[in-house]
Amino acid sequence: MDQLRNGDTLVVWKLDRRGRRVKDLLDFAGGLCDGGIDFISLTDAIDTTTASGRFFFKIMASLAQVERELMVERTQAGLRAAREQGRVGGRQRIMTDSKIRSARKLLCEGTPLKEVAKNLGVSVPTLYRWVPASKTGQGFDSVAAVVGARDF
Repeated sequence: MDQLRNGDTLVVWKLDRRGRRVKDLLDFAGGLCDGGIDFISLTDAIDTTTASGRFFFKIMASLAQVERELMVERTQAGLRAAREQGRVGGRQRIMTDSKIRSARKLLCEGTPLKEVAKNLGVSVPTLYRWVPASKTGQGFDSVAAVVGARDF
């Protein structure tokens, strides 16, 4: 953009690659026009060197904005529908409730931390995240006292 000078023509592949909102596209085109720079969009067949090209540019900019807003509305509606059906986004938890119970039990029995993590197919930091060490500072030896026997 810094290289463009009066009399130059900026050529883009598609109008919506330059911006989504009509105001942004019109401000951009107005800035080009003020600088004496023409604008051509190859896919949309827009050429602002003519009156009809400028008119068509404004119509296409409006359509690009409407298309973007519809896409956002559809995405939000889909996410709402998924939440109503009980689905949540993101990755599935690697530590299920049964794995957490197993980890606590193994750790209370004295199984080394690395071995428990390997058996459950998780990393040691993941194990720490889901089965934190006791608040007494004695490590995993006293997990049962902190958590309670009912969890086993």
